[in-house]
Amino acid sequence: MAFIHFILQGKGGVGKSFIASLLIQYYKLKGYDVRALDTDPVNNTLAGYTEFNVDVLSIMQDNNIDSRAFDRLMETALALPENSHLIIDNGASSFIPLCAYLLENEAISLLQAEGHTVVLHSIITGGQGIQDTANGLAALAKYFPMAKLVVWLNPKDGEISLNGLSFTDFKVYKEYSSQFASVIELPRHNNATFGKDLSDHLARRQSFDAAVHSSQPIMVRRRLGKYWDDVVTLMDNANLLGAA
Repeated sequence: MAFIHFILQGKGGVGKSFIASLLIQYYKLKGYDVRALDTDPVNNTLAGYTEFNVDVLSIMQDNNIDSRAFDRLMETALALPENSHLIIDNGASSFIPLCAYLLENEAISLLQAEGHTVVLHSIITGGQGIQDTANGLAALAKYFPMAKLVVWLNPKDGEISLNGLSFTDFKVYKEYSSQFASVIELPRHNNATFGKDLSDHLARRQSFDAAVHSSQPIMVRRRLGKYWDDVVTLMDNANLLGAA
């Protein structure tokens, strides 16, 4: 049995590729064989992490899913070795077409019938995108009740709060929380230090391990190492291995 992770959210710029990179690093840290696909038709951000040997797969053609390309994705997933993980990063522009194709072809049920576990990862962000991301998560929960859902709260654009309500008071949480395998809230730190270091780190497209062992200033390396340690602890506490 292998594990197939789709990173799905209809809102752009919320950190899908960042979450994909965290998953790759986490499962590698835990000793698993990890493979990654970048299917974003606009920005191949994940493929920019050369350490991860990410394959690029163009699944869109004229605003529609390229069925032959998606067939190749499915063949890759179905042939995964035992206990391996496939991380699939998807772009905002292909969110609706990909979800429609998954539904039409009963792709998740097929993968599950072959003994694989399918996990859908979706991001809720703060700021102006909070309602759009909540709607995207609700769509996934509604149309894919058979799949495990992992929710990531990414406070990079502001607090995860809507009309004074925290995420656990959101309509999407109240309606679909029984389908959430876990909810992971990423750390919030001082934007002048941790925030700047993290932003620069993401622009370099490198792993946290590479950053910690780089020639950057020692305090930058310490802060990035602290952030990564905090994220690993959150993923451990969320039973991310069990959720998969």
